[in-house]
Amino acid sequence: MNWRSAAMLLPLMLLLDGTQGMEESERLNLRVEAEDMFFHAFNAYMEVAWPADELMPLSCKGRYRGREFGRGDIDDALGNFSLTLVDSLDMLVVLGKVDLFEEAVLKVVETVSFDTDVVVSVFETNIRIVGGLVSGHVLSEYVRDKYGRMEWYRGQLLNMAVDVGNRLLPAFNSTTGLPFPRVNLKTG
Repeated sequence: MNWRSAAMLLPLMLLLDGTQGMEESERLNLRVEAEDMFFHAFNAYMEVAWPADELMPLSCKGRYRGREFGRGDIDDALGNFSLTLVDSLDMLVVLGKVDLFEEAVLKVVETVSFDTDVVVSVFETNIRIVGGLVSGHVLSEYVRDKYGRMEWYRGQLLNMAVDVGNRLLPAFNSTTGLPFPRVNLKTG
């Protein structure tokens, strides 16, 4: 092993070493606490904000792009495409909530569209929407194959990810070789 490989592995080894010293009861308590925090936020979003992109915690309303008071560039992550739901798909499977995952995938497939005239952050849309759709696709196939569930699933999330990816592509047509930070999902 050369020095570069060892240097890259060092942070991982230190991280793993730290978790091995944790008592099993502490690890389980932290897992339960993380699950409780996730469902506190997820359930609140689904109850009062869905299909908006985000939950506004003080007003307990959904935040839609262009309908609320703007917050500058921070709103470029929003595209009126149920951002929080798409971004949460993988966590539902990680926590073993297969029924909720299937319901969430159905909601995304049936209600989300990217054919909108809105300028979005290329980075945020790529990591949260494309990433959420691709991981949701992989996990949908996993759930179908492992649990015999979601027999109706035929790659819809992957098709949606390809659609979004194609809509982001014009941002990469720059003279510098670096992508533009924002792109219009409808017009490029």
